[in-house]
Amino acid sequence: MQGLYLVTPNWDDTEKLLAVTEQALKAGVALLQYRHKDASPALRREQGGALRELCHKYSVPFLVNDHVALCRELGADGVHLGGTDAPLAEVRASLGPNKLIGASCYGELARAQAAQAAGASYVAFGGFYPSKVKQYAVTTQPSILRHAREVISVPLCVIGGMTPQNAAAAGGGGSATCSGDHQRLPGRRCNGGSAGISVYNFPISITIRLTR
Repeated sequence: MQGLYLVTPNWDDTEKLLAVTEQALKAGVALLQYRHKDASPALRREQGGALRELCHKYSVPFLVNDHVALCRELGADGVHLGGTDAPLAEVRASLGPNKLIGASCYGELARAQAAQAAGASYVAFGGFYPSKVKQYAVTTQPSILRHAREVISVPLCVIGGMTPQNAAAAGGGGSATCSGDHQRLPGRRCNGGSAGISVYNFPISITIRLTR
């Protein structure tokens, strides 16, 4: 598991969401998560189903944020769980061994270790830097990644305000990929600095993905 991890914004306009997402998929997204915190159940099913088809068209895994039942209903490739969602071990038992399950671990290494033990496919740390897209407490220090690499064997994701410059700092000593908070044209590539990673900037996403 390696590459740009894209997370969708709270857009009610399904046509716009699909159009921008397809541009991003064409540019090289490796994994996509559908996240719309304010959508009605009907809109989530509509958008989620359309995004699943679009992702499968480009052979990109499709994950649903939070909603395990929706993941199962849509036949999504997996689900991402936050700290207040269903226990990961229960979700793993429910979805089986073949679904991708991600876990938000914020700045807590112990939480990441517990998630890995419970069957997480990857763990996500952050936020690391102020974000123009998502508001959260910026409390996670990049040094946690060095410690995580020593005890975590599943892929790592880093979240929050990532640019080519601070992605290189956050991923120092390892490899990182990121999407920015920039509002540039989809598909424009930037150099990832000392991490040596190409960065795609989309007007759609909040997260970056770091892998070993």
